[in-house]
Amino acid sequence: MEAELRRYRVPLQGKVSLSDYATDDIGNFERTVEGRTQAAKLGEDLKETIAGLQERLYAESKQTLLLILQGMDAGGKDGTIKHVMSNVNPQGCVVTSFKVPTPLEQAHDFLWRIHAAVPPHGFIGIFNRSHYEDVLVTRVHGLVDDDLAKRRFRQINDFERMLSENGVTILKLFLHISRAEQKQRLEARLRDPRKNWKFNPGDLAERKLWREYMRMYEDALQHTNKDGARWWIVPSDVKWYRNYLVAMIVAHALKKMDPQFPPPPAGVDFSKIVIE
Repeated sequence: MEAELRRYRVPLQGKVSLSDYATDDIGNFERTVEGRTQAAKLGEDLKETIAGLQERLYAESKQTLLLILQGMDAGGKDGTIKHVMSNVNPQGCVVTSFKVPTPLEQAHDFLWRIHAAVPPHGFIGIFNRSHYEDVLVTRVHGLVDDDLAKRRFRQINDFERMLSENGVTILKLFLHISRAEQKQRLEARLRDPRKNWKFNPGDLAERKLWREYMRMYEDALQHTNKDGARWWIVPSDVKWYRNYLVAMIVAHALKKMDPQFPPPPAGVDFSKIVIE
């Protein structure tokens, strides 16, 4: 599993170029019905693994897994959560979606609302967008200049290192889609009445800034890719492979965390307990 995943993890050294990562990569699978079926079967096995490890994580209550999902509009953040986390116990999983900051949130530092949303030990937390919006969309729209962005990169690294040193395993996933794939997905929202509610006219304005977003993502990935909080670039044009790969990344992380069921209460002889 480690070897299969390595090529999707951003190297700690060097510049990041998203053009080096194919958005339609499907790993070792074939582009056939059989390949998709094989990935789906392996994905179900991985989801069972995740569910079993989540139970131990919740019982142990000493560690947290934090999954941070970033990507362009229609990149598949909601779909990833829906499919990969379909087997976990909702009692031990918290999903937080970060929208435009409220007046109260704007009155604090940009990490204030983020820290408040980090789940307690024993939980899997998922951020659907995150603090990275404050070094992405804000820069694209000229609300944050380069000097402030550099300070925020440093603050993000300090914040994530603090979390890591306090029992939080951080997985940062950039869901990498092509501009052509985004076009198809946005058009699908227009054609399908069941998806009309997802369409936001503002997405079209943001789409015109695609190149600038890619440049800002590359900058963010490079400056915030640190030990204890590494970035993964997940090819996301092919949904079934995206789901399989994310499930593998999550399962791999939980295995490394190796949560354990706590011992039974001291001094209790279960063989002598009679329940009437």
